Amino acid sequence: MEPINHTAVSEFLLLGLTEDPALQPLLFSLFLSMYLVTILGNLLIILAVSSDPHLYTPMYFFLCSLSFNDICLSTSTIPKMLSNIHTQHQSITYPGRLSQVCFVIVFAVLENFLLAVMAYDGYVAICHPLSYTTIINHTFCVFLVLTSLSICPSALWMPCLTL
Repeated sequence: MEPINHTAVSEFLLLGLTEDPALQPLLFSLFLSMYLVTILGNLLIILAVSSDPHLYTPMYFFLCSLSFNDICLSTSTIPKMLSNIHTQHQSITYPGRLSQVCFVIVFAVLENFLLAVMAYDGYVAICHPLSYTTIINHTFCVFLVLTSLSICPSALWMPCLTL
């Protein structure tokens, strides 16, 4: 009888950008600053749109939704990477990696749908300028964003089933 290996993979080992310990604080500060600028910039967009009543237009509503999606997309991977750089522990569990991949897929698909909705908004504004306000109203904008949100989890199942 031939022996069979029954070990299961419980975590992934991640290759770092560099093995030099002197560069680790530099990489950590670089990625942390880029992450904070991303979060701060998107939060400022959301704050500016929500605080000024002149910006309550469909274009800015979609821009606000896109900024929130960008915050979620960057938050799904960057904190784990920062913790790996900081602790010098270059591994992630299998369920952790699977959930990361699924969240990245959902937010990337949602970003594509939001960009398509923004393109539709631009199309209506250019091709039907006189009836723009009757076609694209606040209720329809909310409906388009909620439809995009409801379609994204269903798009998740196909790639995640193959993992």
